[in-house]
Amino acid sequence: MYLTDIVEGYRRIFDNVFKWIEERTIWHKIALSMGFAVLTGIMAQIRIPLPFTPVPITGQVFAVLLSAVFLGGYFGALSQLFYVIIGIAIVPWFSGGLGGFAVIKGLTGGYLIGFIPSALFIGLLTNRYVVFRKFHFQIMLMMIGVLIIYVFGSAQVAFLMRLSILDTIRIAVIPFIAVDLMKAIIVACISTSVLPK
Repeated sequence: MYLTDIVEGYRRIFDNVFKWIEERTIWHKIALSMGFAVLTGIMAQIRIPLPFTPVPITGQVFAVLLSAVFLGGYFGALSQLFYVIIGIAIVPWFSGGLGGFAVIKGLTGGYLIGFIPSALFIGLLTNRYVVFRKFHFQIMLMMIGVLIIYVFGSAQVAFLMRLSILDTIRIAVIPFIAVDLMKAIIVACISTSVLPK
């Protein structure tokens, strides 16, 4: 009985959080989007280079998925747009403490651009359809969102390195699937626990 009360209290807190976010003005939501852009910049500093690919593992995808869940499609995408634009113009908060337009033109630039449609896709479906808030659907949405990032990222890697499709998949997609699946599962656990049903 006591455990049930704790779980119910926990759900009420997060229901109130989402209700609070939903009721905010557009300016508050823009500020929240900026906050998730900052979170993405912080997570970008978690960087694990791999010897067999020029693209490192980073924590950014985790923040992208969270932004979609908490802010919804439009403001989740806006948070990632802020992240990219501010990283180009002002703050060197891309992976490895880099910034500027050279990063967008480089090997990892396509992944960064892919964050925007990924957050939009996940957030729109999660917000509009309650059925997608179930755990297995959340994992499915997260992995499709990750796939969107892969499409943008691998296309740029293939173009810059002049690789075949198979070589591109080998160095720009396969090394990241297991880690990104783990991120998707963690975010799906969080989202399933906190999203109003």
